[in-house]
Amino acid sequence: MEIPVKDGQTVVGSVETGAGSYVVTTRETGRVTVAKDAIQAIRNKDEQAAHEKEADRLRNPGLLDLWAGHADFGLATSRGNARITTLNSGARATRATTRDKIGVQFTSIYATNATKGPPVTTANAMRGGVRYDVTLNARSFAFGFTDLEFDEFQRLDLRHVLGGGFGVKAYRRDKSFLDFFGGASSNREFFATGLRRNSAEVVIGQELAQQLGAATVFTQKFVLYPNVSTRGAYRINFDTSLSTALRKWLAWQIAVSDRYLSNPIAGARPNDILFTTGLRLTFAK
Repeated sequence: MEIPVKDGQTVVGSVETGAGSYVVTTRETGRVTVAKDAIQAIRNKDEQAAHEKEADRLRNPGLLDLWAGHADFGLATSRGNARITTLNSGARATRATTRDKIGVQFTSIYATNATKGPPVTTANAMRGGVRYDVTLNARSFAFGFTDLEFDEFQRLDLRHVLGGGFGVKAYRRDKSFLDFFGGASSNREFFATGLRRNSAEVVIGQELAQQLGAATVFTQKFVLYPNVSTRGAYRINFDTSLSTALRKWLAWQIAVSDRYLSNPIAGARPNDILFTTGLRLTFAK
């Protein structure tokens, strides 16, 4: 058997149990007595090889390793005097190592109303993005990101934001954390009217995750984008969710996603809020 002990060594040999200890007969040094409270594990040759392989994978993971996240689905429909259908979906995946973190997220809502005739679209929006964080030290990190957004009723065909900056890890405990970050971004907006706008922005934000008991997790993210190309203009992104685990792979979630634009095009409202709820399927690799 192979026995890793607390001092970092591994004792290899045949094993006999004793009072409060194990006696290992090794090839090199003969009989060695190891206290039970010093033993970290007891494995045979194949188990030790598998353990070392997995440990090496965690130290040097491939791009497809260590992903964890969830996919959300919600459907509301009415048939009879009212014919209304609302479909919402979302997904988030994170790959975190001791050196860096990749995050991917997506949210959408689509709704139709056919109560008084042919179906009429009443909501149609999609939001998503990718962010990459690099750990600088125990308390700080650098990040880069790109966001994409479509909103039919804000007459926004596409908003493409590319930016980056630095952040501070203000709090870490188990699965809970609080980060503050800041930087700069470039914002390109394409509207259905033909209007095109390019802007430079400042990025100021914070992100929070809080474990509420064994089964419930609360998350919240707020980002302010002051526009430095158009004086007085700004954007606000606010996302929050609450999920409660029903099974290891299944949860119920409630989420709010708000996008505020201080200078929308004529006829469009400045604020769009997506409220979604439904089942959440979780996964981890």
